[in-house]
Amino acid sequence: MVQSSVLGFPRMGANRELKKANEAYWAGKLSQADLLKEGKRLRGEHWKIQKDAGVDIIPSNDFAFYDHILDHIQLFNAIPERYTKNSLDTLDTYFAMGRGHQKDGVDVPSLEMVKWFDSNYHYVKPTFQDGQKFKLSSTPKPVIEFTEAKEAGITTRPVLIGPVSFLYLGKADRDQTVDPITLLEELLPVYVELLEKLKAAGAETVQIDEPVLVFDLPSKVKDAFKPAYEKLVGDKLPKIVLATYFGDVVHNFDVFPALKKVYGIHVDLVRNPEQLESVIGQLGSEQILSAGVVDGRNIWKTNFKRAIETVETAVQKLGKDRVIVATSSSLLHTPHSLDSEKKLPAEVKEWFSFAVQKASEVVVIAKAVTDGPATVRDALEENNKAMQARASSSRTNNQAVKDRQSKVTPAQHERQSPFPERYAQQKTHLKLPEFPTTTIGSFPQTKEIRIQRNKFTKGEITAEQYEKFIEKEIEDVVKIQDELDLDVYVHGEPERNDMVQYFGERLDGYVFTTNGWVQSYGSRCVRPPIVVGDISRPAPMTVKESKYAASISKKPMKGMLTGPITCLRWSFPRDDVHQSVQAQQLALALRDEVVDLEAAGIYVIQIDEPALREGLPLRSGTEREKYLQWAVDSFKLSAAGVKDSTQIHSHFCYSEFQDFFHAIAALDADVLSIENSKSDAKLLKVFEDTAYPRHIGPGVYDIHSPRIPSEEEIKERIGEMLAHLKPDQLWVNPDCGLKTRQWKETKAALTNMVNAAKFYRQKYAS
Repeated sequence: MVQSSVLGFPRMGANRELKKANEAYWAGKLSQADLLKEGKRLRGEHWKIQKDAGVDIIPSNDFAFYDHILDHIQLFNAIPERYTKNSLDTLDTYFAMGRGHQKDGVDVPSLEMVKWFDSNYHYVKPTFQDGQKFKLSSTPKPVIEFTEAKEAGITTRPVLIGPVSFLYLGKADRDQTVDPITLLEELLPVYVELLEKLKAAGAETVQIDEPVLVFDLPSKVKDAFKPAYEKLVGDKLPKIVLATYFGDVVHNFDVFPALKKVYGIHVDLVRNPEQLESVIGQLGSEQILSAGVVDGRNIWKTNFKRAIETVETAVQKLGKDRVIVATSSSLLHTPHSLDSEKKLPAEVKEWFSFAVQKASEVVVIAKAVTDGPATVRDALEENNKAMQARASSSRTNNQAVKDRQSKVTPAQHERQSPFPERYAQQKTHLKLPEFPTTTIGSFPQTKEIRIQRNKFTKGEITAEQYEKFIEKEIEDVVKIQDELDLDVYVHGEPERNDMVQYFGERLDGYVFTTNGWVQSYGSRCVRPPIVVGDISRPAPMTVKESKYAASISKKPMKGMLTGPITCLRWSFPRDDVHQSVQAQQLALALRDEVVDLEAAGIYVIQIDEPALREGLPLRSGTEREKYLQWAVDSFKLSAAGVKDSTQIHSHFCYSEFQDFFHAIAALDADVLSIENSKSDAKLLKVFEDTAYPRHIGPGVYDIHSPRIPSEEEIKERIGEMLAHLKPDQLWVNPDCGLKTRQWKETKAALTNMVNAAKFYRQKYAS
């Protein structure tokens, strides 16, 4: 029979219970025992959901309190000494690596956090030492959770990140020179020990994720698969299903001979369905194929007809016993369940499928192929009806938007003058000092802000009352910036829920969920809007608040917008229209907003594009260049409608953009601000090497951690920056927005930042 499989399930819970428990623990309001108890409850609940849906192969060890890669860092004792020397207990050491720790005399920053392939999920980057040693945890989490599920009557398939991916996705620690892949021989015995323990606990199969196989890999990394899987396959070890996702593996077929002895291979047939025939041709005579036909990255219902045809193609070549119907990747990237969505339009709701529903989808497809379509006729008919309804719906098409797109010209993508001429006007107009200070946009979203927003949403206060509250919040934020003596202000964004959702709610073509939360990192969850049709702006979105803030400000006020690529990437996009079309629609809507902001007296406008890197195809080549062309064009189209004297900023966070820096430069933004505090200044060298001509604000401290950097620490960072950048092109700012921080730490950190900037201002003035 064809079995069904889920590669991973969302961790947070139906009502973000894990987020709430974590944050209560960090605040000292929940005991460690109660946090661990809540984690166990959630795991059991999620296993039961999948079992009740009829899923044959249910994952374990996909749960994490913070991040699954961080779990492996601790599992293998790959913990830098700075986290172990302070005698923190196991859980607090774990959280210190994820979010930093500044308490009871212990002051340590977090490890670097970067995007997981081309998703909006962030993972904690393994950080290795020269002479790195590995040791299996005395209480190995994968074994504990497998046993926990078994005791609940559910036999699971444990999930591990593979040794090659674990090393390749890591880095040498600061001031270390080790090449992580050379640590494979040291690491493999620990994997073997772990697999032996899983086998002894009763695990027959283990899912080992090697997602780096979708990359263009150096030969030394490809060569690592042979010794790795020679060690990890054996009669005394569980059978291995090696999983890849987010791309095709055809270009790495030269690795497959080293994988002939693994039990099975999983491939993503949503992202790259065309690889099916080639992958089948590479399988050994007894290897199984795990066919990822249910999308783990988006919320659209699976087209059952198409998915069944794909699986039947595999069955015809391999037989029913050698094919598993699976999600394309972990369902970590999707919301928990559609059942809690009571406010979605009924028509649109029928088009969607969240994690709970996707678990049922793999079961329906497997049953249809095993026992025949008649056995799931009702499900197939309902699915076909939804497919047809969506294709013919008037919600998807807006002819006026299409007409406007057809008239876009190349000239609309270009500013009036080159940067030197623009900057001369901006310098006179804005009167900025050397080493200008600013923030990235948001200030702390307090409990009171959330309460008032919730009251307004529920109709408990009037629009006028809510507007007065927001104006008072803006006044307070402006006053605080006066006291801090920043150089370019922001209005603090108290009216905004999320940097993409806020704009989506003001654009035609989007719909929104009530509980469609997805983990971004740690306890941080986002509720991505859903693009269901052509996008347009019916009215100004940010002008009122920005104009009011400028009217009470002593210094330039910065207007804050989310760029077209980020609006697209941090939404669930349409899958029936190319993303370049959706991006251009967003760019035109934002262009109107930029022009209106300038007309309202806002002469510094930041268009954030932190997701530009995410959309980059994972492999180099023509597809990557095509993407960069339309992505850059979208940004320029959104920004280029203003006068030379108006300064355009953009922001990038967690972006390793050295390999496509030409596109960053092509954006032609007057000022770039970038995440830098965790990157050991590695991003700055590319600005030096290319003689980047415009202005740059590398982040001087990490806003994802509650720790407060000292003035001396920030001075040291600025000094490092000046080794790569000219004094007259350097801005001083935090890594990212301050929405998730508390006011006390925010004021202290910004005070230190401003003082450090003034120190260099005086130094270079003299």
